[in-house]
Amino acid sequence: MIRKNTRFTLSVAAFALMSGLMAQAEAMAAEAEAKSLLKAMSDYLASQKAISFAYDSNLEVVTGDHQKLLLASSGKIELGRPDKLRATRFGGFANVEMVFDGNTVTLFGKDANLYTQVEVPGTVEHLVDAMRDKLGKPVPGADLLLPDAYDKLMEGVTDVKDLGSGVIGGVECDHLAFRAKDVDWQIWIAQGENPRPCRYVITASQVDRAPQYSIQISDWKTGVDVVAQDYSFVNGTDAKKVDLKDLADIDELPDHLNMGDNK
Repeated sequence: MIRKNTRFTLSVAAFALMSGLMAQAEAMAAEAEAKSLLKAMSDYLASQKAISFAYDSNLEVVTGDHQKLLLASSGKIELGRPDKLRATRFGGFANVEMVFDGNTVTLFGKDANLYTQVEVPGTVEHLVDAMRDKLGKPVPGADLLLPDAYDKLMEGVTDVKDLGSGVIGGVECDHLAFRAKDVDWQIWIAQGENPRPCRYVITASQVDRAPQYSIQISDWKTGVDVVAQDYSFVNGTDAKKVDLKDLADIDELPDHLNMGDNK
């Protein structure tokens, strides 16, 4: 005969197992929902032939004595698929325009009135890779401009969380969080029929003090509402053409704050 305390122990163990399985099932369901929301955003972006938006970005810099500095800038992106892009950025250290016509990318430093041009024939996706890997000049919010944004964003992801709702610029959004080997990132996606990104935050989790880069998106437009029609560079200020190495302070991180022993 099974003693009462033995039956009680078995019941507690069964309850704990059941609770654990239910929690695991809920976590898996939340992860699946988060992935579904991200995929819906990616599919929506890929379906748009033309996109434009304004943005505000913040780049954290950690000094050698562990002080965090926040560099803020604003700009605008105008995208025409598959191979047209115009991007501007205006901050405390740079006033830059980038224009891509499918063959040539032009970087124009407005304050210095200098520009450079590099042949990069191909699509916007090819341009994004070339700007990051070959030229060392990443495009703001580049992950969100790619036709396969979901696959790119999910590379190396080991943990997914659906954090419920948040409000960005008065827009109710789904708030998702992801973790990969070297970075954590979060994204807020507008709820409804047009699941556009509203805020994107990347945290360098393996870097001292975990600095962040964030971009907040506003004035979202698609299709015929996108203003840009000409994606060629027009030198209307008689700017001087120079080599890329001679075009200073065109990144969000200015040259004098570049990496070094005491920077």
